[in-house]
Amino acid sequence: MPKPKAAQPAPQHSAGRKTLYTLEVRLIDGMVTESFVDKNPTVSRTIQILGNHTLEDLHDAIFGAFDRYDEHLYEFQVGGKKPHDRNALRYGDAMLDEGPFAGPGLAGIAGATRMDALNLKPRAVFYYWFDFGDDWMHRIKVASIEEGAPAEPLPRVIERVGASPPQYPNNEEDDDLDDEDLDDEEKTKA
Repeated sequence: MPKPKAAQPAPQHSAGRKTLYTLEVRLIDGMVTESFVDKNPTVSRTIQILGNHTLEDLHDAIFGAFDRYDEHLYEFQVGGKKPHDRNALRYGDAMLDEGPFAGPGLAGIAGATRMDALNLKPRAVFYYWFDFGDDWMHRIKVASIEEGAPAEPLPRVIERVGASPPQYPNNEEDDDLDDEDLDDEEKTKA
């Protein structure tokens, strides 16, 4: 299988101008209970980030926007049609390039890959996979790309839809869980 091509150099923007990306980050898979999904059918965050920020900066923004507290490995998948698409370019932690988590080579290290280097266009979609055991998958859509930057510090969350799911859901703490939902082993613990 041929190795995917790495991102091309960043496009040239007007001298002294900054590129502002507005990204809609939607949770599409992960460890959520049915009652959480019933109450929060859509969970998304809209994040603004500059073109000179890195994918690691975007990871940090998503991590905070979804109220996570325990770091795990992650990767961004750019250019694929769906999550885990073999044709996608993968960007992640340097640990993904070697050791037990290595797969097909990374196109780039997240901490060294700037947003502008991805050559994104409005309406483009890419994916963010967090915690390879619990498999939190996010769909990121480029809502807009503008020249200039707001005065507020970036990256920043500008919109929240739905509650943040607990990073580690515990069925015993789920208020909507009744005894019919527990298996025999869980009933003896309750």
